[in-house]
Amino acid sequence: MLLKSKIESLLFISNQPFTIKKLVSLTKSDKDKVTAAIKELSNDYNKEGRGMAIQKIGDKVQMVTSADNAKLVKDYIKEQTTGELSKAALETLTVIAYRGPISKAELEQVRGVNCGVILRNLLIRGLIESKEDKKKMQTSYNITFDFLKFLGLNDQTELPDFEKLNSNEILENILKPEQSETKEED
Repeated sequence: MLLKSKIESLLFISNQPFTIKKLVSLTKSDKDKVTAAIKELSNDYNKEGRGMAIQKIGDKVQMVTSADNAKLVKDYIKEQTTGELSKAALETLTVIAYRGPISKAELEQVRGVNCGVILRNLLIRGLIESKEDKKKMQTSYNITFDFLKFLGLNDQTELPDFEKLNSNEILENILKPEQSETKEED
C-alpha cells in the first residue's frame, strides 16, 4: 500500500509523465511491484464519476483530469491564461527571468510556496519553457523569446538591474545552503 501511495503522490505533483523506470528509481522498488501499483491506481481512478484518471502510453504513466471534466478544466485554464497575471505569477516569472534556468524546487525555496499551478500557467502562456536536466534528473525553467519580445528586449541581460539581481548573495545562500555552511566553516 505504501508504494501505491508514493506513486500516487509523484503522479499528482508532476506536470510530465513518468516512465516506469523513473518510478522504480524514485521509489526504490522493483519493476513488477511498480507496474502492479500503477495497475491498482488505474483501477481506482479510471472509474466513472472520478475527477482524476491515470493514463498509460507504453512505459509512460501520468495522472490527468477525467474526460468528464474536460470542458470545466479547459474553461478554468482559459480564464487563468487570458487575464492579467496574478501577483504570485509575476513573482514567479520575475524569479525565473533573473535566476533561470531554475528548478521547481529552487523556485519554491525562494518563494516559500508550491509553484506547480503557476508554472503550468506560465508554460501555457508561452512566457517560460521547461527543459529536462538529465544530469540532475529534474526539470528547469527559463524565460522564452516570447517573454523578451513582449518586453521589447533583445537579451535577458537587458532586464533592469539584471547583473545585480542575477548574482544576489542572499538568493545564492537560500538556493545553496550547504555551500554557505561550508564557507562559514572555512
